[in-house]
Amino acid sequence: MSKVVTCISPIDGSVFAERPVMETAQAAKAVAAVRAAQRDWAARPLAERIALVKKGVARLNEMNDEVVPELAHMMGRPVRYGGEFGGVDDRTNYMSDIAPRVLSPIEIETSNDFERRIVREPHGVVFVIAPWNYPYLTAINTVAPALIAGNAVVIKHASQTVLVGERMVRAFAEAGVPENIFINLFLDHSTTEELLKARSFNFVNFTGSVGGGRAIERAAAGTFTPLGLELGGKDPGYVMEDANLEAAVDTLIDGAMFNSGQCCCGIERIYVHETLYDEFVEKSVGIVSQYKLGNPLDPETTMGPMANIRFADEVRGQTSDAIAAGARAMVDPALFPQNEGTYLMPQILTNVTHDMRVMREESFGPVVGIMKVKSDEEALALMNDSDFGLTASLWTQDVQRAAQIGGQIETGTVFMNRADYLDPALCWTGCKDTGRGGALSEIGFHNLTRPKSYHMRKSL
Repeated sequence: MSKVVTCISPIDGSVFAERPVMETAQAAKAVAAVRAAQRDWAARPLAERIALVKKGVARLNEMNDEVVPELAHMMGRPVRYGGEFGGVDDRTNYMSDIAPRVLSPIEIETSNDFERRIVREPHGVVFVIAPWNYPYLTAINTVAPALIAGNAVVIKHASQTVLVGERMVRAFAEAGVPENIFINLFLDHSTTEELLKARSFNFVNFTGSVGGGRAIERAAAGTFTPLGLELGGKDPGYVMEDANLEAAVDTLIDGAMFNSGQCCCGIERIYVHETLYDEFVEKSVGIVSQYKLGNPLDPETTMGPMANIRFADEVRGQTSDAIAAGARAMVDPALFPQNEGTYLMPQILTNVTHDMRVMREESFGPVVGIMKVKSDEEALALMNDSDFGLTASLWTQDVQRAAQIGGQIETGTVFMNRADYLDPALCWTGCKDTGRGGALSEIGFHNLTRPKSYHMRKSL
């Protein structure tokens, strides 16, 4: 009996979708066909590639009425939020707009004696291993610029969102992207590792857990395959004494709780100056207490279930451990009667310390700890006291102060007066256990291509 990839719906625990897993030999044959087709794709004019990629995204947009409830069934996001294609469009359009400039040759010299230039060449076959939390947004970060740059793409999506890669490939094929330029494979871990060990790909982008990133690195060890790894975060917010309190509360709590806390750059710990602390906590509890936890297919639901019961149980464990160690739970459980299984109530914790798992380990769920601080120095030390480094959110009216603090934070992005946002013009990157590499922006194209130098001497 062949293996299958199974998506268990967090709504009710039923099997929502299944697909057969490919054997290693079959997968290797499929990747070989992609490699054979890639050269013709790279030889097409850049303008044609851009147009076809944008048509593929437009075709995805036409599927939105199917996609939104499909995502609710697969990973639990409420239908009221309407899907991800606004961001998909923005990122695709930006990368399309900058491609002619960024991918143009760098002309060093054109004279009677020499031509010297640097060109950007596609890697070849790009392998995208995509996550379930924002399955279209995270995938498009690599898929669109990789195809635009002349690569072919193989996508493997998370089992929780098993239908997303299939749907993306169908949309792009219906838009006219040639056969074997963008394909979806259903793979288990062992076949994925075998393909990586065999140097089947020229670039690998993985978004997922730290453990998954380590497995990717081990499998690719010695192949010299370039890797882009985004492996999670424990993103802090710091509210200074001069902050706009209302805006800080609204943005940081939304950043902590939206998508049931299942955001790569979600806010997982908040540090508030002692002069604003009590009011910040009070307003935060007021906001969270108004949420409606329930079936994501109900348009009244504002918070759906977590994608998998083991994710919910991990957050429950972190929260209960913290309370046992002295943390105080500020949100009344009586407000959320449907608080079992994948359905996890939101919680705000005070009296927390960095000795607690909930303030150190990635939670990726609807819980946030809030600590009182007396100074920038104390806040900075706490923000850097983490194994992760994706984003940090600073709240102040003083740009210079924010920049000075930002320069000392070990993180990939520094926000001032905003959070949980991805600007396609800026490099999406991280440090420490968050991973390495960078997506989007000009640097995203640099990572999806390789430089090639031409030194042409015209006469001897």
